Order: sequence, then C-alpha cells, then structure tokens
Amino acid sequence: MIKHIVMWNIKEEISKIEQATIKANVKGNLEGLAGKISGLEKIDVVIEPFAGSTHDMLLVSEFVSKEALEIYKDHPEHVRVADTYVRPYTCDRVCYDWE
Repeated sequence: MIKHIVMWNIKEEISKIEQATIKANVKGNLEGLAGKISGLEKIDVVIEPFAGSTHDMLLVSEFVSKEALEIYKDHPEHVRVADTYVRPYTCDRVCYDWE
C-alpha cells in the first residue's frame, strides 16, 4: 500500500470567509475522486486543523501501488480538480509519499 500525504496553506490574501468555501470545495472535489481513478483506495481531506497546526488543509490518500499513484497524478479528473479548486488558492505545498 502506498500512502500519499499533501498539506497546503491558503494564500494569505484570501479572506477568512472565502477560505471556508475554498476548503469545502477542495474537500468535496478531491474526495469525489474516489471510485473514479483506478488504484485509488482511499482519499480523505481534513479542513479543520487544531490550533497550532502549520497548514490549513491535509490530504491523506492510499494507492495499491506506485504505478497507481503515478496514474492518479496525471489523471484528467485529478488534474481538473487540482487546477480548478486547489492550485489557484493554495501555497506552501508539502508532499510525502511512502510504502
């Protein structure tokens, strides 16, 4: 099993009110990839971190293999979600993959 973790911060210039909508959109659309990409076993997005956390959002996902993770990264549905709901609003991306 391959684990894929990503953390982001929302850009500072985005208001707190807008941040709530952005977080909900990121969560709904990334979790909506479940069942659409072969080899993606589990996907969860956490948008309510405890005080003191260093990032605003966390993605935790699991894949059946390294190859499945690579397919996910370039899959058109994932790219669409990332380009529409994640990348325009986030910064400070941190990623960690392991088996």
